[in-house]
Amino acid sequence: MLQNKLSNYDIILASASPRRRQLLEEIGIKFTVQKVDVEENYPIDYPVEKVAQYISEVKAATFNAREIKRNTLIITADTVVALGDKILGKPKDTEHAFQILRELSGHKHQVITGVTLRTISKRHSFSVRTDVYFKRLTDEEINYYIKNFMPMDKAGAYGIQEWIGHIAIDKIEGSYFNVMGLPTHRLYEELDKFISDDQISKPKLKFDL
Repeated sequence: MLQNKLSNYDIILASASPRRRQLLEEIGIKFTVQKVDVEENYPIDYPVEKVAQYISEVKAATFNAREIKRNTLIITADTVVALGDKILGKPKDTEHAFQILRELSGHKHQVITGVTLRTISKRHSFSVRTDVYFKRLTDEEINYYIKNFMPMDKAGAYGIQEWIGHIAIDKIEGSYFNVMGLPTHRLYEELDKFISDDQISKPKLKFDL
C-alpha cells in the first residue's frame, strides 16, 4: 500500500492552496506544508497544455538540492484554466472576476493541473486535463457568486466545490478533483510508481529545467 511505502519519507507539499492540502489529506498522505514564492511566468509561445506542468517544475526547482534530505519528497503543483488557447488566470479584482466568468459562461473550458514530484535523486512531472461545461450565466448569478464567495485566489475565478459548481456546471469530462487543484487518482498512481523506482542511495544533486 502506498501509505506504507511513504512512511520513510518526509513529504513536503509546496503549496499554499487549502484545496490541495485537503485533497492530499483525504487520500491518507501525511505531509507538511511549505509555501514557495515564484513568479508564475512561462514562455509566451508555450503550448497551453504544458504551462501548468512547466510552472510546477519551476516551483520544484526553487528547493536547493543541497538542502534536500535523502528522505525528502517534494510535491509541487499548478492549475490553469484555459478557454481555447487563452489562459485565464486568477482575477485581479471583482471586475476582472466578473469578466472571466462572463467569458466562461455558456462555453466549454479546460482545467489543467501540472504536478512535479522531486527527491534528492530524481524528479518526475505530469499533467491532467479536465473539460468543464458551463451553462449560460446571468449577470445576477455572476455577481452573487463573486459577492458571497470572493474567488480571488482561484484560477478561472471559480471553485467547482462552491455554489457556482452546483448551479453552473452542466457536465465535466475527466477528474473532478483535478478541477479543485489536485488530480488525486493520477497522483496516487504516479506516487506509487515514483517511490518504487526511486534510488535514494544514488543522489543526483543537479536539477535543471
